[in-house]
Amino acid sequence: MHMLVVFSVSSVALFACVNGAFPPPCDSEIYCAGPILHQVQKAKLFDDKYFVDMKLREAPGKCCSSAFRNLSNESPNITVPPAKLEEFLRAYFEKPGTEFESWTPPDWHNKPKFLGGIADQELRNWAEKIHFLWKSLGRKVMSDVKDHPELYSQIYTPHPAVVPGGRFRELYYWDSYWVINGLLLSEMTDTAHRMIQNFLYLVNRYGFIPNGGRNYYERCSQPPFLTLMVESYYQATKDKEFLRAALPALEQEYRFWMHNRSVTVKVNGTEHLLNRYHVQVGLPRPESYTDDLELAEGLTEVGKEQLWIDLKAGAEFGWDFTFRWYMYGTGSLGKTSTSQVLPTDLNVLLCLNERTLASFHWVSDGDSAALYDHNAVRRLEAIESVLWDAERGAWFDFNLMTHSKNFEFYPSNLAPVWARCYSPAEMGEKAVEYLKESGALQFPNGVPTSLRESGQQWDYPNAWPPLQHMLIDGLSKLPPENAKQLAFDLAQRWIKTNWLAYMKYDAMFEKYDVNGDGKPGCGGEYEVRLGFGWTNDVALQLLDQCGATPTSGSRRMSSGLLLPLVISVALMLQ
Repeated sequence: MHMLVVFSVSSVALFACVNGAFPPPCDSEIYCAGPILHQVQKAKLFDDKYFVDMKLREAPGKCCSSAFRNLSNESPNITVPPAKLEEFLRAYFEKPGTEFESWTPPDWHNKPKFLGGIADQELRNWAEKIHFLWKSLGRKVMSDVKDHPELYSQIYTPHPAVVPGGRFRELYYWDSYWVINGLLLSEMTDTAHRMIQNFLYLVNRYGFIPNGGRNYYERCSQPPFLTLMVESYYQATKDKEFLRAALPALEQEYRFWMHNRSVTVKVNGTEHLLNRYHVQVGLPRPESYTDDLELAEGLTEVGKEQLWIDLKAGAEFGWDFTFRWYMYGTGSLGKTSTSQVLPTDLNVLLCLNERTLASFHWVSDGDSAALYDHNAVRRLEAIESVLWDAERGAWFDFNLMTHSKNFEFYPSNLAPVWARCYSPAEMGEKAVEYLKESGALQFPNGVPTSLRESGQQWDYPNAWPPLQHMLIDGLSKLPPENAKQLAFDLAQRWIKTNWLAYMKYDAMFEKYDVNGDGKPGCGGEYEVRLGFGWTNDVALQLLDQCGATPTSGSRRMSSGLLLPLVISVALMLQ
């Protein structure tokens, strides 16, 4: 490795990470692998995730497993008939959701200050309704999950949380960064603090943060936003004691990514260390079991294992799924090769983490600040050497198989602008011109996740709230006026999209169609979901900016400018 980071080892899980091993797999014979999972999921009695979220009535070894063996032996072709499977499930399982008890965030109140800054009454009323949604998305894991973990796929976390919504009943990692920022804007500081404590707990337990709060996610993480969650909380509270207490877990997570998700690539004779998504579990995803089995049909055993590894890596990335991961930039989902890609957005996120960790050390003790500053400088050099393309004026994923960049358009091509992880400054200005010439700005309802219509949900025509926010936030911080104007225009489009969908459906969706006013997104492995944590946050943040007083040197949004555009389109739909 080109980057050697020396720290004290404080847990068995971390020791495994440092020595190149991966965290122990989920060993549940019900929820992660085994004949019951295989038979139930293949029968397609319901959504795959539904089954793996069901609770066992009794310990699996006590009755469930033996009962299933008896059931299987009765069937001459080994495949259990659906009717018998349904009877078996009714006898030994409960419906999903019993792992939670009702909980309303106690720090929720109906008049956070930011609402008063939204000048227009219509928009303020809408913001109040979005703010109210935090109450409906609160979840608290029952103590029985801690006492009897063998009965649940749910991972116990000690504090209540706000979840994304829909089928995503539990805590999810990168979603929570936006949720926490929304909670802080809504003055729900205690709830935000509790959520961060849950993530610190997970790092201390696993050595990293699982994708979500289920044991079938125990080998798969998501984009590492924990350090930025802590940064958001610290900026809101200036709580140095909390910062000092959190720092060991933040460093532990950083080490996990550097030891288990990094690869060295040589460009022009120089070696650079960059990161990727890579989950070495060659089995179908329990929560998408039948999809993974069907995709692997006809492949060799080695081919199946590699496909399942790459599908898990795609889920770890959070873009599940997209043309972006297809082998050699062609083919279909069955050609996914996520682990062979060095993603631009992951590496600039880690660059931002390194800079933030350096700043935390300057605040707390200063001991390792220089080390993280050094790591950030090295990563900046690697990003420029491996991912930057001067001719096109943007940053692009690097494919380890073809040793080439992927020049397709994705909003992630401008992720360094959001993270401010680039040098010299002219790169940011070139990236604005790249975006204008890309064809991605021609759509009335946001910037699509790609320009490829693959049928996957992280491709055209879908637009996703976190990507819109990162793009708008990055552009708004660039010095040129044309970049700020572009951020303003994109914010207007996104607010309009969310507003019109809410008028038609009385709901916030996880994704939207860039072509249809108020039309939710489509495609992928499941139907579009309501809720929705990160959608609520991005809408509230933009509405907060809408009501803000203009600052010198930049054009800020105002509700007075935005409202006529929104209302005029809304009236056309009536």
